[in-house]
Amino acid sequence: MASTTASAADAPTRTETVRAKGRLYRGDLGMWSWVAHRITGVLTFFFLFVHVLDTALVRVSPNAYDTVIETYKHPVMILFELGLLAAVLFHAFNGIRVMLVDFWSQGTKYQKPMLWTVIALWLVLMVPAAISMLTRAVTEIFGG
Repeated sequence: MASTTASAADAPTRTETVRAKGRLYRGDLGMWSWVAHRITGVLTFFFLFVHVLDTALVRVSPNAYDTVIETYKHPVMILFELGLLAAVLFHAFNGIRVMLVDFWSQGTKYQKPMLWTVIALWLVLMVPAAISMLTRAVTEIFGG
């Protein structure tokens, strides 16, 4: 009986790297930017959802709305504002990078340098913002 496929003995041997058991895929920077983009998108969505709900309180109960707004004035909320700023900035810059990779013919060639540019821009904007916002939080908590 004739066969058109090669036998197992004739097949070329594959050189596979053996992966240690119990380890997750550790991926490169591109995978982590993909994960961070999804996480920051979800966090931004939930912020907008909560923002719409608390703004809608003004029609239901102005007193409840005032209570919620007073909660937002607590100095600890500055940490949440800082987290929101970090998420929105990264999501925006990385979204521009993703669009360039998708729609620019040279995008895939330059995706790693663009990712490093995103990280650099994010740091350039986040470091002074973090210093300013955390200084304000410390000043409000401890006086000064």
